[in-house]
Amino acid sequence: SVSDGKAAKGVGIMKQAVIFAGAPVQPELQPPVPQADLYLCADAGVRLAQALGIVPDRIMGDFDSLEGRARRTDVRTIALPALKDDPDMLSALKVGWSAGCREFHVYGGLGGRIDHTISGIQLMALLARHGASGYLYGDGLIVTAITDGRLSFPAHPVPEDGRMVSAFSHSDVSLGVNEPGLKYELKDSTLTNTVVQGVSNEFRDGVDAAISVKRGTLIVTFPIEVA
Repeated sequence: SVSDGKAAKGVGIMKQAVIFAGAPVQPELQPPVPQADLYLCADAGVRLAQALGIVPDRIMGDFDSLEGRARRTDVRTIALPALKDDPDMLSALKVGWSAGCREFHVYGGLGGRIDHTISGIQLMALLARHGASGYLYGDGLIVTAITDGRLSFPAHPVPEDGRMVSAFSHSDVSLGVNEPGLKYELKDSTLTNTVVQGVSNEFRDGVDAAISVKRGTLIVTFPIEVA
């Protein structure tokens, strides 16, 4: 998939950060970790990084999810207080942002505690509203957000049981929503954050598709295989 709205991947060279979060996942089921300018661990995400054989540039958190404090000599550890306003993932995003990263891939961001999952989705919307792009990976899915922009999906083979893609309005109202190429094509539609109209759409076999919004922020979920 390619986001080509405000957070367009194809505009210039965008620095990327990979963040490992603490949701329990099976490392062998994760998609390949992309080459990035910065590798960060949010608290217990260090376990996933270790399982994948990746040495992070930074480890940060209050380490309430780990037995004992993280102590590494080959990376910089940022200890955060237990009483703080920002969740560990937001702290990691801020470190990446300060380093100039505007594209964020978060592994282990889905499938754990529901409050952490909702928090991660909120943070993807925050990134989109600031002109960046973020992707949560887990449970065989990718979750991202687009603000006043477009998410494109190149044509790909679709199995008989289909592949689902869903779009939800994160903003109160999202105007000019279009879904060309999907089984159920929305055209210049209006979505709100209390109306579920964009759930369980389907890709069509060998057909280019896209989801776009003229004004507003959408949360989009789609299978990892489509990435």
